[in-house]
Amino acid sequence: MIIESATSQGRFEPKKIAKLFLTTLDELSGSLGLGKDALQRKDRIASDRSQSRMRHMIEIINKVEPRFGSPLMAYAWYRSEPLAGFDGRTAMQLVREGMADAVLEYIDAVDAGVYA
Repeated sequence: MIIESATSQGRFEPKKIAKLFLTTLDELSGSLGLGKDALQRKDRIASDRSQSRMRHMIEIINKVEPRFGSPLMAYAWYRSEPLAGFDGRTAMQLVREGMADAVLEYIDAVDAGVYA
């Protein structure tokens, strides 16, 4: 499970997440809509905003990973696939806008066959 490999002592660790998705901290911070130092300074990493954004991204990727067969492919979907009903925005864009719950509801609806 992705969450286990992305956390340490109950907190999301940006370096572990970046390593898991074969990306940099700068790229990861952009994917989350956070400033570069938000994932590099300990006090900023521990902030509610940073932890919340990382948690939302990981929850979404965990939910779709079985469809794609790997966390890396699920991350690619998260960053690039426009979602129906969201004006062509991706899951990444929606998380950056604070709409992670809408993405999770969309995934549940797809799983239930609503958008099939």
